[in-house]
Amino acid sequence: MDIPKPAVSDGRVLVRITAAGVTPLEHTILSGAYPRAKAPLVLGGEAAGVVEEGGGTAFPVGSRVMFTGPYGVSENGTYSEWVAVRKENLCLIPDNIGDVAAAGVPVAYLTAQMALSLAGFAKGKTVLAPAIGGSVGNAVTQLARALGAKHAISTTTNSAKAQQARYLGFDEVIDLSEEKLSDGVRRITEGYGADIVIDSVGGEILSESLGTLAMGGSLTTLGYSAGRKATIDVTDLIWKRASMKSFSLFSQPAEIWTAAWSVIVPLLQSGAVKPIVAKTFPLAEAADALRYLVEGRPFGKVVLTI
Repeated sequence: MDIPKPAVSDGRVLVRITAAGVTPLEHTILSGAYPRAKAPLVLGGEAAGVVEEGGGTAFPVGSRVMFTGPYGVSENGTYSEWVAVRKENLCLIPDNIGDVAAAGVPVAYLTAQMALSLAGFAKGKTVLAPAIGGSVGNAVTQLARALGAKHAISTTTNSAKAQQARYLGFDEVIDLSEEKLSDGVRRITEGYGADIVIDSVGGEILSESLGTLAMGGSLTTLGYSAGRKATIDVTDLIWKRASMKSFSLFSQPAEIWTAAWSVIVPLLQSGAVKPIVAKTFPLAEAADALRYLVEGRPFGKVVLTI
C-alpha cells in the first residue's frame, strides 16, 4: 500500500531503503506472539540504504548506511521505500560490501559481537554457536574465528548443509544427523568443552548445549527458533561452576552498540567476516520471503530488494 513519506525531525535521518533483511522476528509478530508490536505496522527491523536528508557531516547525503533498531516493532519498519532513522542507529557501509549483503548485517552481527563480548570472549577461547546456516549462528562463528578463538564450533541438522559449510570454509561444524552434539564438541576440543556457548536456537538444543560447557563456561540464550521450552540438567551448571544468562539486542546501551560496530566494521573491510545471503526477493514478494526463511531454513540471510 501507499503511505506518506516519513517526515524528518530532530535526530532523524531520511534513508531511501535499497535492501531489507528478513528476520524471524517478523514471523513472531505476525503470529501474534510479540505483544509490543501493534497493527497497523510496516514490518522489518534492519536494512541498508542511501541517506537522502538530515544526516549532517557524519552521514552526508548519498552515504550508504545500514541500521537496525525499534523499526518494525514500535514504529514502521524497513519493508518500505523510506524510513526516518534515528542517527544513533546508523552505520556507514564499507565500500567493499554491497547493499544486499549489508542489509543482513546489523541484527546478526551486532547480536553476535555483543553476546561474545558480554560472555567474556578472549583470544584462545572455544566458542560453540549452534546452527551454522542461521544468521546469528553464522555471525558468531565467523566473528569468533576472526578474533582468534581456539575453536569456533557450530552445528547443522543435515548433511547437505554440513557439506555446504565445509565448502564455505567452516571446518568445525558438527553434523547432528550423524553425531551427537556432546560427542562432536568432545572430539573437536579433545574433551575440553566449550568456554562460551551462544545459543540462538532454543528448544532441546539448549539443554544439549549446556552439557558441552567446559569448567567455568557460560551459555547465553537469545533465540527460540527450535522451541521456547527445554528441560535442563542443573548439574551441568553446578558441578562445572558454569553460568547461564539471556541476551536482548535492543536492551543494550548505546556505548555497547558503538563498541560492537568498532569491531565489526574493520572485519568487514578486511574480508575476515563475509555476510552470506541465501536468496533475495522483491518487496512485493515479502510474504514469500518470510515463508522461505521460516519453512525453507536456508543457509544464510534472506533479503528484500527495494
